[in-house]
Amino acid sequence: MPKKGSNSKRSGSSHGSAGPTSSKPANHQGKSSGKGKGEPLIVSDEESQPDTVSVVSSVSDNRSVVEEGGEADERTQVEILEDKLKEFIDLTTQKSSQGRVNSFDALCKAFSAKYMPEFVSGRRMTLLDCAERGMKKGKGAEQESAAKLMALLCLQLGSVADSESIYRDYKTYLLSLMADKSASPVARAQVCSTFGLCTFLADCDLAEIVQVMLALECVFSASLRTPENTVTSSDVLRLHSAALSAWSLLLTLLPPRYIYDLSQTHIRRLVQLLDSTDVDLRIGAGEAIALIYEGARLFDEDFGFDVSGEEEADEHDGIQQTDSATRHTTEMDELCTKLRQLATDSHKYRAKKDRKQQRSSFRDILHAIEENETPEVRVKFGKETLDIDSWGCKHQYDSFCQLLGSGMNLHLTQNDLLREIFNLGSPLLENASNVVKIKKLERHHMNMAAFKARSLTRGKNRDKRTAVF
Repeated sequence: MPKKGSNSKRSGSSHGSAGPTSSKPANHQGKSSGKGKGEPLIVSDEESQPDTVSVVSSVSDNRSVVEEGGEADERTQVEILEDKLKEFIDLTTQKSSQGRVNSFDALCKAFSAKYMPEFVSGRRMTLLDCAERGMKKGKGAEQESAAKLMALLCLQLGSVADSESIYRDYKTYLLSLMADKSASPVARAQVCSTFGLCTFLADCDLAEIVQVMLALECVFSASLRTPENTVTSSDVLRLHSAALSAWSLLLTLLPPRYIYDLSQTHIRRLVQLLDSTDVDLRIGAGEAIALIYEGARLFDEDFGFDVSGEEEADEHDGIQQTDSATRHTTEMDELCTKLRQLATDSHKYRAKKDRKQQRSSFRDILHAIEENETPEVRVKFGKETLDIDSWGCKHQYDSFCQLLGSGMNLHLTQNDLLREIFNLGSPLLENASNVVKIKKLERHHMNMAAFKARSLTRGKNRDKRTAVF
């Protein structure tokens, strides 16, 4: 049984610079190390620039044409990118199924790597119609990409009102597709993530949030009903993991009293998921338990601690908490025992990478429950820093990283809605020195031109020597 401890901070060790702080998404990660104290993790954005994709890299490819006075003299980078995106929007209705998937993927990559609120707001209905058509008429990969596009549109539009409108318009269909067992598990997994993010961004009331959480719980609870020795496909496990992650994201919005009441029933269910064969589902269940403990302790600071000695002293004064019997139970001992086993798991039948991720994650989770420690991660992007000091903030950051990938730093810098969520204030103005700074490519061209001129000048005088007799 854990003893009551102080709410201390823990240091982090990097898994990469542009991904979630949990072990599931690989990019941008910062996790608690699980041992000792130390300096908070500093995640640099030098290694997390947006990936070059066809639609985005085409802008860079055309820079030399613009600078050398070619056909695109009067067109800016933004105009070139927008023309490419318009083409992809039109191509989402083509006859080829793979062509539609490629078009949706290109739009998703562009909106992940770039923040374009004006372009998106000007074509709001067109883009939403494309996403809706892809989910209703497409199959598998097309539904997955279309669902992801809808989540990105909510983030690109950048206002709670727009997110709420999208949530209201598509709630019924998303709920039905999420529960449709005939649909592709991969597509349903993305729908779970999209629905969770849309609900989160829409700032719904408590009743709406609870309703969505119940629908998500029905999806991942299927893992609890799976008979022993039954092999579950990786796609189905991915679906359950995505539903649990979306459920945990909405859990961060609940008031502490509600989380405290939730803990009486849901911790027991989540503990069963710790025996899953999928590492992501095990880690997701552990982090959900940590979120419940963090929220419940905001309501009752003694939640989960062994306070039997304090209660015996209070009995002489006639003061004893009615829920004291629930704190010191066999279930709590079993939970801590299970977490210790997972934090030191060395079974060879698990992949080495999975064992490493699992041990790192469950060390942090065990310390959170036993000692009330919280993660401490510092994310650097540009000249700014985001400090993550709670399990709730960490899971929110992880969820957006999973959506945006390597574009997370750019959106943290420019996206008003994302900055509001993480309390970063208004976007910083660009420094004038950065605006006029010579780009690396331009500097290279200037050096090449100077080298050529210097070589020509030297060549003219090189062999013009006068013969001396």
